[in-house]
Amino acid sequence: MSRSVGVANEDQIVLGRADRARVRARSWALLRLLASPLRRMLALTVLLVVVSNAARASFPLIIAWAIDWALPELIADRPMALGITGGMYLVSAVLAGVLLGWYNLCTAKVSQAMLLDLRLRVFRHTQRLSLEFHENYTSGRIISRQTSDLETLRELLDQGVSQLVSGAFFILFTAASIFILDWRSGLLVLGAAVPIAIIFHWYQRRSELVYRESRVVSARLITSFVETMTGIRAVKAFRRERDNDERYGNVAGEYRDNSIRSINLFGVLQPSLVLIGNLTVAVVLLLGGFRVLEGGLAVGTLVALLLAAKRVFQPVESIAMFYSSLQAATAALEKVSGLLEEEPTVVEPARPVALRDAEGRIVFTDAEFGYGDGPLVMERFTLEIPAGQTVAVVGQTGAGKSTLAKLIARFYDLRAGSLTLDGVELRDLSNTDLRRAVVMVTQEAFLFSGSVADNIALGKPGASPEEIILAARAVGAHEFILALPDGYDTDVNKRGGRVSAGQRQLISFARAFLADPAVLILDEATSSLDIPSERLVQEGLRKLLGERTALIIAHRLSTVEIADRVLVVHDGRIVEDGSPARLVADGGRFAALHSAWRDSLV
Repeated sequence: MSRSVGVANEDQIVLGRADRARVRARSWALLRLLASPLRRMLALTVLLVVVSNAARASFPLIIAWAIDWALPELIADRPMALGITGGMYLVSAVLAGVLLGWYNLCTAKVSQAMLLDLRLRVFRHTQRLSLEFHENYTSGRIISRQTSDLETLRELLDQGVSQLVSGAFFILFTAASIFILDWRSGLLVLGAAVPIAIIFHWYQRRSELVYRESRVVSARLITSFVETMTGIRAVKAFRRERDNDERYGNVAGEYRDNSIRSINLFGVLQPSLVLIGNLTVAVVLLLGGFRVLEGGLAVGTLVALLLAAKRVFQPVESIAMFYSSLQAATAALEKVSGLLEEEPTVVEPARPVALRDAEGRIVFTDAEFGYGDGPLVMERFTLEIPAGQTVAVVGQTGAGKSTLAKLIARFYDLRAGSLTLDGVELRDLSNTDLRRAVVMVTQEAFLFSGSVADNIALGKPGASPEEIILAARAVGAHEFILALPDGYDTDVNKRGGRVSAGQRQLISFARAFLADPAVLILDEATSSLDIPSERLVQEGLRKLLGERTALIIAHRLSTVEIADRVLVVHDGRIVEDGSPARLVADGGRFAALHSAWRDSLV
């Protein structure tokens, strides 16, 4: 898997020149992609910002004409000139105000459209990525991409970009008006651009590192909070509140220190820009004043020059303020674009082979598997599971039992060899056909927001209430569901609708059975059940597993009693294979596990 710089080096603050150039190119490419459907609206915003700022920048010129031309004309009893300049000023003021408001409205529409597109892209892409990515990339970091980073981008696109673009055009047009009024003063103002460029370059180089570190620390802060809240039962059980407080406080302190460094940098940038602007205006006043006294410059022109010189530096201060947002947003965009650059390791075939009515025959041939580029987890093996057979997989923790199940569910692909379902390579099946044929029930038994009936119906969207009830009855969940405050309509996340771990597992069983797959995988799925519930579920399993292939992974050997066959996995190898009775008689690893389980019952 080719991992991106932004994700693979999540905690790397200082990037090499080549990596930095690649990350920037990737980020700008993402922005161009988001802006591409909005070309017409963007063209309109450019037109609006050009005309509105040209109108704003014309005020000093009109004032100069009013003082140096219209007032003498008025004194000479010719008021037409004053009316013309007054009308020009009024038209420019109205035009600038109306068009600037229109421009802000258009930029808001553009920014919100881009943000909506980006938010959906992040969500869809994160869902599309393979299980390997989610097992390596913490949930807190993903949440940070969707919340903190996108919020930073929102602040920039909503306000920062419009201020930056509008300010840049205003500076350009105001500087042009200064050159029109007096080219010598224009050169003075233009000379101030040199120290401004130097201070901006200084700020950019230092703030880039600070804001990149800010995104990393922000993600760690969110990760720490999410992990603590997700594992709050363990926190309470082991009295970890004080230790968590200390760890979270350290990360929050890092975030505070980082924020202080960014504020300090801006604290140098903004006063420097104010100082450069004030000094420039003072020089224009000093030199212009001497030229007025010498008769080389009109009074109205000097007034207009001072007004324009003062105005030309006002957006620079705003740009400096939003340049800080730009740096933060650039760092956030690097992280988001890095996430979007990730590619799934398990991909759907371009031309899938149809498998409408799967029977459930599974065959591994010379199969090998390892995670990423790591060592082999499952050494080369060949295995056939006939359709309709119930197979129990047992072995020590970490032996490879769950890996076998994940391969059949195609959460991962083999590194070498072949894995087929009814003679068709799993790699050649569409996701729709594969998910219809193979369903996996895991130990987590996650319930989504909504009613109990909604959660069961996930196994078969559009299922009737009768089908949902039949599925719940089959696994022994019907009675406890009826006892809930609103029965099948009970919201599982509201007070009074909370269900126990065992009950969640029974609901997930009902969900899987409603899906009616050809292959059903139970990965430690009875671990949360108490003994009565487990016996009830086993009764349901006996009824429902008769005609489908089942792979049951369990530490509790009571589950093995309903299996036709047992596979014993040890250190990534299948070391025993046979019926439960035969393996007990052979006196191997399964016999030892079975004996220990019998002793535990006594």
